Amino acid sequence: MATNEEQTRWVVHGERLVYDNRWIRLGLVDVAIPGGERFEHHAVHLDRAAIAVVVDEQDRVLMMWRHRFLFDRWGWELPGGLVDAGEDAMTTAAREVEEETGYRPKEIEHLITYQPMAGMVDSEHSLFLVRGAELVGSPTGEVEADLIEWVPMAEIPAMIARGDIWTSGTLIGLYAARERLSAASG
Repeated sequence: MATNEEQTRWVVHGERLVYDNRWIRLGLVDVAIPGGERFEHHAVHLDRAAIAVVVDEQDRVLMMWRHRFLFDRWGWELPGGLVDAGEDAMTTAAREVEEETGYRPKEIEHLITYQPMAGMVDSEHSLFLVRGAELVGSPTGEVEADLIEWVPMAEIPAMIARGDIWTSGTLIGLYAARERLSAASG
């Protein structure tokens, strides 16, 4: 399919910072759209995140039952967190698995990197597949989950259908891991 990218490319003339703290940066971007109209567009910048899909030899995935206050909603999620300055995303994923669950990853590989809210939000997420993990202690740091369990992969579709799994990183991670694992076994 042929496209002419220049016909639909927005031109950025600059960005003005409106708000900044350790969690979020909000800017107004001076843009011109195809056809010449020029205006300010909001842009939200969030730190990069790394998320791990930890699977074991019994075809189970390590998941955390968490409450998300913004939506007052519970759900199963994968371990993950924000990438520290100077840290690579794979290191973050391994660190977060151990901090949040008490398990230390054995083998880790990159699955996919994506933007969950393209358009006005810059929030790069890197997903990793972890094959095997060793229990080395209790979770450390903040209490992030009420329950940590190994969930059979066969139960994941029903959990998604019920709405028990609903966050983008977890959904994309589980689908990407399933695809990678089925390609490796087939």
